[in-house]
Amino acid sequence: MHVVLLRGINVGGHNKLPMAELKDVLNELGAHDVQTYIQSGNAVMQGYIAADAISDAIEKTKGFRPKVMVFPIGLFAQIANASQFPTDDGKALHIWFLSGESDFDSVKADALAIPSESYLVTEHAIYLHAPDGIGRSKLAAKIESLAGVPATARNWNTVRKLLALANA
Repeated sequence: MHVVLLRGINVGGHNKLPMAELKDVLNELGAHDVQTYIQSGNAVMQGYIAADAISDAIEKTKGFRPKVMVFPIGLFAQIANASQFPTDDGKALHIWFLSGESDFDSVKADALAIPSESYLVTEHAIYLHAPDGIGRSKLAAKIESLAGVPATARNWNTVRKLLALANA
């Protein structure tokens, strides 16, 4: 079982990819038992497909190339479980899944964070607990650039749902 995360699709009317079409792409590439969750590019699937193969197929059919990350369910669960923040408010905790090794700039992050925000950087992810929301968070807006590698964020509610789909 693998979790597939796409970055930058279905945002503001750009890079439109209905989840039914994502499911078709994954099935055509050899995945099975594909399930998607909400319109922001989340899927779980049996079988493995390389991220570049998924990006290639989407580019061929839709004309744009999203950043795709594919995680074995064990690693995805490990990343989820590494959070040290409260999970009672699923919209307060966000996880940025990293595409590679980060050289996170904590000095700049500390300068951007407001007192209610806390973050944690690990090998595979950056966690942001923002109980006041991330809509106006200067830190949330800059996390990917501070990480220095492509990343895609999901709130705790989405992470929890993807884990449930994978384990169903």
